[in-house]
Amino acid sequence: MLKYYLSILFLFGFVIKKYAQELNCQVDVIVDNKVEITSTEKEILDQLKQMTFDFMNNTTWTKDKFSIEERINCILRIQVKGIAGTGNYIGSISIQSSRPAFNSNYNSVLFNFQDDDVQIAFSRNTVLQYAQNQFKDNLTSILAFYAYFIIGMDYDSFSLKGGTPYFTEAQQIVSTAQSTNFAGWKSSESGKKNRFWLVDNILHQIYEPLRECNYTYHRDGIDKLYENKPSAKKAMFDALDKLNPIIQLRPNNVNVQNFLYGKFLEFKGVLSDSELKEKTDFVNLLKKLDSGNSSRYAEIMN
Repeated sequence: MLKYYLSILFLFGFVIKKYAQELNCQVDVIVDNKVEITSTEKEILDQLKQMTFDFMNNTTWTKDKFSIEERINCILRIQVKGIAGTGNYIGSISIQSSRPAFNSNYNSVLFNFQDDDVQIAFSRNTVLQYAQNQFKDNLTSILAFYAYFIIGMDYDSFSLKGGTPYFTEAQQIVSTAQSTNFAGWKSSESGKKNRFWLVDNILHQIYEPLRECNYTYHRDGIDKLYENKPSAKKAMFDALDKLNPIIQLRPNNVNVQNFLYGKFLEFKGVLSDSELKEKTDFVNLLKKLDSGNSSRYAEIMN
């Protein structure tokens, strides 16, 4: 009988280990030094961190089954810069996600973004739950938006435009949130670096070269670095070169800048053993695509 129960427990444990939710999200909540918090606020912020962790990692975002090792690694940091009242916070959220390279333990950054238009309210013992086509609160909508955007970027890197359903869901969250007075959801806001433009751009026909770049850069480049590095580097260059039409029509746009900014250390590492001409070609292309960070790309030549 004992053996029977042990077998059942083993089987149950195997099932738990075999499948998991889509995200493996690390969460942190940071309070600026200039912000004074009470013991009550600290307790609320500790719960905010835990509830955000549970929400991102335990919500079922897709219909696909993920094994534990297939989960999408991401980091989400909430930075509190001001407190408007107990449980009401003003600040920013930074998000980074990555995907593994085949046949290696290397992870390539897919998404690296800082959202500076964050206003959230959170009460003790609040449970965050996402409901499609409903705006429950700003925090839930922001977190759900980035969960879907992260998944969209990941799926796009493994299959051409495979992330469309998840970008579409993120866009629906934007549409639902536009009836509120919270920042970050509207096209009219200055800078064009908010949630509205982030997802509106990615689904626009003009940005199809970026989605093609995401796919070919990773599948023909990053995933083949350990198989044939010279060929993989050429594929990476050719993928980045696809971004030229976007730059001609929409210079200094948030999506291309975001994609390239997250790749800087990767570019530097991959090209560390390259000949001068290959480095020069890469750097010239990067400066053309992201002129605002030209001095940074110049470091690749060192």
